[in-house]
Amino acid sequence: MFFRSMPPTLRIMSLPDSEAANLPQGDLRLLHTSTAQHLLTTALVARLAYTGKDGTPRLIPVNFLWTGDELVIAAFAGTYKIRDLRARPDVAICIDTTDAPPQVLMLRGQVTLTEAEGVLPEYATMQRGMMGEDAGAAYIRAIDQPGLRMVRIALRPTWVGVLDFRRRLAERTPAPVLAALGADR
Repeated sequence: MFFRSMPPTLRIMSLPDSEAANLPQGDLRLLHTSTAQHLLTTALVARLAYTGKDGTPRLIPVNFLWTGDELVIAAFAGTYKIRDLRARPDVAICIDTTDAPPQVLMLRGQVTLTEAEGVLPEYATMQRGMMGEDAGAAYIRAIDQPGLRMVRIALRPTWVGVLDFRRRLAERTPAPVLAALGADR
């Protein structure tokens, strides 16, 4: 599926697993690991954590598009999420698998918000990828009406964490845990 694939010019060179194993959590070079690249370019839902107007945490599932530099989320203007992110742009994002052994990518940083008239190109790409080309294009045509405003939510990570029990953390994980997760294969 084309949804998460990036044009060749935006692809990031993956670090060899041997180099990535020694990088500390938080290191931006973790974005270059095979685990991070897989999670950023596979059709998964991310979880966006932010702080609401009342100061309490929020966690919502979101579709996303990785551009090679930014993780982009699209939203309709005028939502509570946009209001809250304008007030407090610090976020955390998690993209993970549910199969064993799990793979997890965690990102932190401040988002930038850009409001635009009409459907965002990234949103159209996400919808065509999820719904299929024809259904996605029909959906975009149906909502792209005069007065539609969307907000591009972009995160350039300032902190990156990767959990991969098969590759990155295998040497630090007890053998019975790896066996139980199926990572010892």
